[in-house]
Amino acid sequence: MSAFGWASTTDEVLEGIDLSGQTAFITGANSGLGQETARAMAAKGAHVVLAGRDQAKLDEAVAAILATVPDARLDTITVDLASLESIRAATSRARQRFARIDLLINNAGVMATPFEHTADGFERQFGTNHLGHFALTAELMPLIEAGDAKRIVNLSSRGHHMGPAHFDDLNFVHRPYDPWSSYGQSKTANVLFSVGIEARYAVMGIHAYAVHPGGIETNLGRYMTQEMREALMARISARDTSFAWKTIPQGAATSCWAATAPELEGKGGVYCEDCHVAEVDDESASGGVRSYALNPSFADQLWKLSEELTGAKFPS
Repeated sequence: MSAFGWASTTDEVLEGIDLSGQTAFITGANSGLGQETARAMAAKGAHVVLAGRDQAKLDEAVAAILATVPDARLDTITVDLASLESIRAATSRARQRFARIDLLINNAGVMATPFEHTADGFERQFGTNHLGHFALTAELMPLIEAGDAKRIVNLSSRGHHMGPAHFDDLNFVHRPYDPWSSYGQSKTANVLFSVGIEARYAVMGIHAYAVHPGGIETNLGRYMTQEMREALMARISARDTSFAWKTIPQGAATSCWAATAPELEGKGGVYCEDCHVAEVDDESASGGVRSYALNPSFADQLWKLSEELTGAKFPS
């Protein structure tokens, strides 16, 4: 059991933990949860690489972190997770600039977007949230293998309760597009990706964790109309009477916990929420991980399809 819970913050989770000498690579680090994760880890001595699409926003994030952590060791790298070409270019630069990555935090994401496609023709939410991080992680694996901590954290969501991955039509070619079905599928894929990494790389000491940060008001909801917001809150309120918003430091706490908790040493392929490993639960609306998100055969199927779609190859 973890000593932390729903209300724990990043600084509380990292108290007493020394990240000196470790390199953390965080996607979507220019704002919200990613920026807070970067700040908290930098405050504990980590060398933090902030990755995001927009250099100006990354520079603003760096300035904000340095204002509270003056001795922070920070680097930035631009990458657009909706473009395989951008991912290949960014990871090539990363392999030239950095000797290792100890902690990879796949934090970036989009939610409830209109029906759009990435540069490579993938449905935007699945393409960005899963396939982009799949390709990025594949290209960064040599640096992760060179690290000491060897932990990968994939931000998922309780949104994975909205549905499984539809392997016969991941990109909504044949079925009507629904922004929430798409989001749910992409978040299920984030959990399955963690299961897939664990199955392949645990023997090398590399472990992966899927994380539900909780409900937080960030710019993740920027694509939602007012009508969509009201419908979502009505759905949540009807199913989960205990729901409450977290602050950003509370929301980023589970990422920091999964990346550093001593009690997780040597074990991964799990889904974490509120700074603990969640139980498998196919009914509860207020917590737990659905069994389909941890299914090893689904994880294998997704892995093979992701390799085919992206052309990304993990080192064997």
